[in-house]
Formats: sequence, C-alpha cells, structure tokens
Amino acid sequence: MATPLGNLGDITLRGKQVLAGAACIACEDTRMTRELLRLLDIAPPMLVSVREHNEREASSGVVSRIAAGDAVAYVSDAGTPAISDPGARLVAAVRAAGFPTIPIPGVSAVTAALSVAGFESTAFTFLGFAPTAKGELTTFVEAIAARVETSVFFESPHRIDKTLLALAGGLPPERRVVIARELTKKFETVSALSAGEIGDWLVSNAERLRGEFVVVVAGADQAARASAINGRTLLKALLPELPPARAAKVAAKLSGEDRETLYALAESMKFG
Repeated sequence: MATPLGNLGDITLRGKQVLAGAACIACEDTRMTRELLRLLDIAPPMLVSVREHNEREASSGVVSRIAAGDAVAYVSDAGTPAISDPGARLVAAVRAAGFPTIPIPGVSAVTAALSVAGFESTAFTFLGFAPTAKGELTTFVEAIAARVETSVFFESPHRIDKTLLALAGGLPPERRVVIARELTKKFETVSALSAGEIGDWLVSNAERLRGEFVVVVAGADQAARASAINGRTLLKALLPELPPARAAKVAAKLSGEDRETLYALAESMKFG
C-alpha cells in the first residue's frame, strides 16, 4: 500500500480503510508507521518489521499470518513499496505461497515528478538511485545522455551536488532537466533548467541541496543519440594512443560533439 511522501492529505480513502481493517501491518520502520497511524487516528494492530536487511527472512512470518487467516498490509516509509524501497521479495514470497497480492495505489515520487516535468514523451525509464562510484556514475550519465526516452532517478542530499555536476558535464548543454526536491513537503521546490544551467543553479542557493530529490532528464532525439554514441566510441578507441585532451579534440572534430564535454568524459574514462 502506498503512503504519503510527506503531506498527510495524500492518503487515500481506500488506504485508510485498509490500515484500519488490517489484522497486521508489515512495515519498513515500525516507528514511522506507528506515527502515521496516530496522525490518522487509527488504533495500531500488530506491527511487523519487514525492511531491506531482513525482508527475505521476515517474509515467511508474514506468509504464516496470511495462512492463519490474517489480512496483512505492507507499507514502506513513504511512497509506493518496491519502488527503490523494500517490498518486492515480500510480494514474491506471498505469491509463491499461493496467496493473492492486491495493490492499494497512491503516492509515487516517480510519477509525481514526471507529472510536473512538462516533457511530452510518454516513455520513461526509472533508474532507482544514482550509483556512488565515480566510474559507475560516469557510465550512468552516458546512458542517460544517449537514451531517447525520459530518464527518472532518485538522489540523496549528501550526493546531489556530485550527481548534478556529472549531469552537467555529460549532457548536451541544451538538454532539459527537472530537479524536484522534497515533493509534497513544506519546502517542496521544482526547478526546470537546462544542463548548461546546472552549475549556476548549484552555487546560487545552498538551501537547494537539502532534502530528498527526484531528477527527471528529457530524452535525446535520434540525431543527438547517434552523436553521443559515436563520441564515446571514438574516445574508447583513441585514449589508449592519445592523452585525454588530444583524444577529446579529435573525437569532437569527427563526431560534432562539444570538445569540453568529451574532455571531461575522457578524463573520467582514463582515470576513473
């Protein structure tokens, strides 16, 4: 069952009925769920912790409760379970035991961000959280740069600056980016800008780097996609023979891509 990201008003009528009627609520964090129930004025039933580090083991206990006739609801800390949150293993275990799994839809940070991005593309790829390792982040941005459909991913406050700088260096400067911060909460902001404006956006207001983020990146058109692939391919061939600056200059001349962008990519490929 989906639960609010922050604004309690986003709970659905059906969601309240499910929470009030469940014999047991399996949850990512029992403290957060207990507080949610208090705010909704629902007497808490049995609460069972099913989180990332115990999901496989705890799932068998949930299955046993369902087998005994209990109606069990599962909630993560916020948003929709199993979307970069625990829940998928629990669902699989319940289904494997022969019991039905019923979605109780509601808030999702992914669709909330997409709905205010203003991109006309109906196709999108959800990428979870951006990777932390430098080389993996570079590859992650390269894939976004080449992707035709819209890309959506999550990022945390202590890494958002590094990830956005990687986007600024790896995307064409005109590529559209939407940065959604603290969705549905008191300090919610949605910023629409181009990749070339990211650097100025980062330094203009340090408060912007606090909170939880959803980043939406517009897809490339077919011509831009082909160019991005050619530029990377050329760099991979040139770097074993040339220093990064020279390789970037040659790749830029042959592919038509921006030399500074290719140089940043060459540096990460050579030393990342």
